[in-house]
Amino acid sequence: MNEATAVAKFEQGSVRGFLHRSAGSATAGLVLTHGAGGNCGAPLLVAVATAFCQTGLLVLRCDLPFRQHKRFGPPSPATAGENRAGLRDAVSALQTLGCRQVFLGGHSYGGRQASILAAEEPELVEQLLLLSYPLHPPDKPNQLRTDHFSKLRVPAVFVHGTQDPFGSIEEMRAAMHLISTRTELVVVEGAGHDLARGNFDIERLAIAGFQRVTR
Repeated sequence: MNEATAVAKFEQGSVRGFLHRSAGSATAGLVLTHGAGGNCGAPLLVAVATAFCQTGLLVLRCDLPFRQHKRFGPPSPATAGENRAGLRDAVSALQTLGCRQVFLGGHSYGGRQASILAAEEPELVEQLLLLSYPLHPPDKPNQLRTDHFSKLRVPAVFVHGTQDPFGSIEEMRAAMHLISTRTELVVVEGAGHDLARGNFDIERLAIAGFQRVTR
């Protein structure tokens, strides 16, 4: 792992966030975004971005457009398309910085929008990293958010806690069968939806999942 990394504020067009850069030139990058109640400064995103940057990736963690417009509160369903457009712009930003391969990921709502975008535009990114995918609202297991799973054509790594009320491990495994391409489920024992109280190193598990699914 390369420990020489730097973090700088990043603004380009509609994209707002922070860029993690390691020594040397990167030809692959990762876009990371946040959940409905957070922003790109969430400790989970910072930790994951730092870990992936140390493997040589150029990592951009960014605020979705809805968070740029309001500091607090969840997004309106009406802004989902705008948020996906923001992720598309973030991918383009990494490409302009020399990344020939771009991976896309996010926590909860951000991961959901990332996966929908990848289903809509299968050539856009190489792979998905979905942290605590919100499979269904808590206590509403019949309201599954998987309509687009059958349209996914890129590999996907899911990182999920065993105490996540948005979907059990068993429910996640069942839902992943809807995806025809390669998938990996990284289970974090004891963690809830924020992945903050897991018994393992979340960043290393996510990287291990990425390595397994790309082989």
